[in-house]
Amino acid sequence: MTVTDELLRNARRYAADFDKGDLPLPPARQIAVLACMDARLNPYGLLGLSEGDAHVIRNAGGVVTADEVRSLSISQRLLGTREIVLIHHTDCGMLTFSDDEFRAQVLADTGIKPEWAAEAFADLDQDVRQSIARIKASPFIPHKDSVRGFVYEVKSGELREVHP
Repeated sequence: MTVTDELLRNARRYAADFDKGDLPLPPARQIAVLACMDARLNPYGLLGLSEGDAHVIRNAGGVVTADEVRSLSISQRLLGTREIVLIHHTDCGMLTFSDDEFRAQVLADTGIKPEWAAEAFADLDQDVRQSIARIKASPFIPHKDSVRGFVYEVKSGELREVHP
């Protein structure tokens, strides 16, 4: 049995116990969370969120790229979110390499240089600040009054705010 098979079995159990109530399409809490994809970080558990509460967008490093701007723009313009929370975390894999190293490795393995940047970083707090600045600079994201960034401490489970 593969892990996927096990997850599908879990999905069947989830559906059997699913609350058949209708959740509205717009997030009930009017918030979008952009977090790292690291498996040690559970945004729902950490923030006390349930299905239907928030848009949770995840990627390697939780960095703001063109795709995240796209998702946040749709979230705010079409689905009513007004606040944005960014979450990076300690012991992040994005701290362990440089974009140039990664690009060279992919080129060596595939013969093709990636057309996108990995967006590796050396300083967590600075990258959170850069992500906040990218959101605030974007003309596509209309609501910027409540954009806050945090670092999740993987060893303690605590969340520390990073001020711009």
